Amino acid sequence: MEDAKSHFDLVIVGGGPGGYGAALYGAAAGLGVALVEMGKLGGTCLHVGCIPAKELLETASVLRTVRKAEEFGVKAGTPELDMLQLMSRKQRVIDTLTSGVEGLLSRRSVTVFSGVGELIGNKEIQISASGDSGRVISGDNIILASGSKPRSIPGLEVDGTLVVTSDQFLSITKVPSRAVIIGGGAIGVEFASALNDFGATVTIVEALPRILAGCDKDIAKVVQRSFQKRGIDIRTGVLVEGHTASTGESTVLLNDGEKLETDLVVVSVGRRPYPDLLRLENAGIEADRSGFVPVNEFCETSSSGIYAIGDLIDTPQLAHVAFAEAIVAVKRICSEKVTPVDYAKVPWAIYCHPEVAFAGLSEVEAIEAGYEIEVSKHRYSGNGRAMIVGDTDGLIKIVAEKLPDGTLGQILGVHMAGPWVTEQLGQGYLAVNWEATVAEVAEFVQPHPTLSELFGEAVMSLTGRGLHA
Repeated sequence: MEDAKSHFDLVIVGGGPGGYGAALYGAAAGLGVALVEMGKLGGTCLHVGCIPAKELLETASVLRTVRKAEEFGVKAGTPELDMLQLMSRKQRVIDTLTSGVEGLLSRRSVTVFSGVGELIGNKEIQISASGDSGRVISGDNIILASGSKPRSIPGLEVDGTLVVTSDQFLSITKVPSRAVIIGGGAIGVEFASALNDFGATVTIVEALPRILAGCDKDIAKVVQRSFQKRGIDIRTGVLVEGHTASTGESTVLLNDGEKLETDLVVVSVGRRPYPDLLRLENAGIEADRSGFVPVNEFCETSSSGIYAIGDLIDTPQLAHVAFAEAIVAVKRICSEKVTPVDYAKVPWAIYCHPEVAFAGLSEVEAIEAGYEIEVSKHRYSGNGRAMIVGDTDGLIKIVAEKLPDGTLGQILGVHMAGPWVTEQLGQGYLAVNWEATVAEVAEFVQPHPTLSELFGEAVMSLTGRGLHA
């Protein structure tokens, strides 16, 4: 896909969701685009993030379904997990999607360069492969999308065997008998959920007072209670001070003096930006102490014509946010009307069991923002479709604005935990982002029997005329 051309309308460094999204969108806008990627197209999300993680979680879901099959009158026997087959299927999905990205870039005439892209001037990128200095290309505009890598913590030496990062965990070929998950955020709870379904004894260690600290407190509580019912041990408000290793096992040391014997430690404390190889200083750009590149609302850096997007900037580390930032940057480059990303309203999806999905302000955030609010909570335990599928753990919570006259205004936040809520969030996301009112959404006709009708019920109850509550 390389050619002899050396100057482009747009040069992108990084081929993850933000990078290839910018390339495809820019090419569709008529720009001549080059993309530089030092690894595999698709980035973290495709190779060691969203896609492989959800593949493991889907296998976990199948295991749960087969184990409960007799409840539905189906005799399927006792299921066994084949990790090698799981990893083979995971890789087929990744390879198919990677080929798809490559094909899209080729069809839109994006020139792809393999190697490390380094800034050597304001608008020049030197491409190095295997440590050798290569060719130099330039662009009228530059988008930096170099992504992120897993964070670690002091006292834990990642060896790829007893102590692994999230990247390494997604390629394990053996289920440990015991696992300690360090970190109770989105990544940690997904891994804990999968390992529990696979048959491991799981402990989550979280420094904050609760798991899923970024979620509405009631939603986090649903997940915590469900996890505890499944036998997942949750330790909150404690720190990891280190670990000792012996043959085949590790001991995790906590600051309260407790020692956790385990066969696998999974460090899931988030990801840090990866500006290391960009040589930002050559373009007059400085990253902050955390490694993030400061940008304005249009993703522009301090250097004119150079943009930064995705995990490289201090915004939610989500693939769909990177896509959105890519579009903002390209529109800005094309001098088109641009609506900046409203980060307070982006959708979130966490694929543990029960699933979590939300958009907009939590109850606490809405109060802190100065709103008078009204809250509606409805549980899946009374939903007919949830009963049919045999998955009734869950809650939908609506946060609505309360106006001075006592009536209700716009829907400020929609928060869900339960079966397939990641696929149900769509109408809640639209309600929040279109600033729809309670009265408007209450008039929507919901299909019955569905899981999604519980959203309608929760909104309707805010009018004082709910049907089933």
